[in-house]
Amino acid sequence: MSKDRYRIIMVEGPLLPKILLFSLPLMASSLIQLLFNAADIVVVGQYAGSQSLAAVSSTSSLINLIVNIFIGLSIGTNVVAARHIGANEQHELYKTVHTAMMISIVGGLLLTIFGVFASKQLLEWMATPNDVIDLAATYLRIYFLGITASLIYNYGASILRAKGDTKRPLYYLILSGIVNVVLNLILVIVFHMNVAGVAIATVVSQIISAVLIFICLMNEKEGMKLIPREIAFYGDKFKDILKIGLPAGIQGSIFSISNVMIQASINSFGSIVMAGNGAAANIEGFVYVSMNAFYQTCLTFTSQNYGAGSWKRILKTLLLCQVCVILTGIILGMSAWYFGDILISIYSKDADVIQAGITRMAYICKTYFLCGMMDVMVGSLRGLGYSFFPMIVSLVGACGLRVVWLATVFQTQKTIDSIYISYPISWLVTVLAHIITFLFIIHEVKPKLKKIKEKA
Repeated sequence: MSKDRYRIIMVEGPLLPKILLFSLPLMASSLIQLLFNAADIVVVGQYAGSQSLAAVSSTSSLINLIVNIFIGLSIGTNVVAARHIGANEQHELYKTVHTAMMISIVGGLLLTIFGVFASKQLLEWMATPNDVIDLAATYLRIYFLGITASLIYNYGASILRAKGDTKRPLYYLILSGIVNVVLNLILVIVFHMNVAGVAIATVVSQIISAVLIFICLMNEKEGMKLIPREIAFYGDKFKDILKIGLPAGIQGSIFSISNVMIQASINSFGSIVMAGNGAAANIEGFVYVSMNAFYQTCLTFTSQNYGAGSWKRILKTLLLCQVCVILTGIILGMSAWYFGDILISIYSKDADVIQAGITRMAYICKTYFLCGMMDVMVGSLRGLGYSFFPMIVSLVGACGLRVVWLATVFQTQKTIDSIYISYPISWLVTVLAHIITFLFIIHEVKPKLKKIKEKA
């Protein structure tokens, strides 16, 4: 047994307690991150005005679209590192850690150059209003100056998660988040720096979390230990990370495009529906990230047990994570819908806006567990090393089906309900497709696991 108090031994012992021990801090991290992001919006909205609020709010989809590829590669890092931990391959783990850090640094610098010079043009292509575009461009340029730190934190957190450590990334996130909120208040209220103040606060908090996780990795042992002067690209590890992470990143980016198309259709119903939809979507975000913790858990536990050649634990991990995500989705989703009027009233007191939000939640929240099931299936498949197939299935099932729905069903029934019902339908179709994919690849996976077991 390891003496590392932050490590979770995923390849032996009872699974459910370890799954919960891993997933709950991960869930807390995501929820806290959402709360801190909401604080950014509240501060700029309350103390800098509606134009500044619109400027900051309008950049999130663009940031996600640009950054998702590299966030996808951090998923690849998690899978590859966990597999080597499960197989106790310390030298291969060492190469993975140093390759991942090189990807985060080089990728961050490239994104900084692109973001600083292309922000204004990208915002113009998005038809950003003239009274908002300069503020939005200022926010984006400053934000991208700190993107390297953000990637270092994300890749470092992926490496720590690979060994079961979800606690220290949570601690670092809490500390940096508090600094972010305090700086927001000082820079926006005291120094009247508007969106630039919010962006600077975000960058400073990202640097703090990056430094903390970098130091943490430098103090690790064996293959996990980061030695700054030895950060480099190892071709075989870079290839392994790309194989898993690139499809995940592409999937995330294309999801962002499809969401923009759906948002455009929702916008056609006017500002009341837009406001209700936005408030409901924000509330649903808390349910989603709670379920997503079990996707990350399934991904990591599956990867470690693949490295150990344990098929029974892989299958049991999938089943337990599905039970957990279904219960989480049903309990939180139904609670969000039941208390929807109270929750949406935090965002707006307008009765029409509240009703518009509840309309969305009646379709999304009641069936959100299907989205969680879909993600957990993807986590299992990626943990087994199959990232391309789930990407194709998710893009065709979740994205493609919705786009086709907008072009066909929505054109014959132009109601907001006809848009919202496409979500649970696409989730159900995609879950079934992932299950079929999983059953199909079992025959290919089992012989590989048997060889790994025999070699061990």
